Amino acid sequence: MQIMTVNSILQNISLLPPEDQYVIAEILSKRVCELRRNRLALRAQEAEENWKSGNTVSGSAADLMKAVSDD
Repeated sequence: MQIMTVNSILQNISLLPPEDQYVIAEILSKRVCELRRNRLALRAQEAEENWKSGNTVSGSAADLMKAVSDD
């Protein structure tokens, strides 16, 4: 199997007609959005699990800033 670098992929894409390049850009944009959405969903799930298990604290923004500066 041939290993492709990002640069070689971009070079190959640049050889395509502009409309195909636009389609590829749109597909990649949607994939990146989906990846970010999935990561955010995982982080939200972790946060909810932490909250349910009592591993969170409540306080004001000032409390948070004080806690961060005390570290």
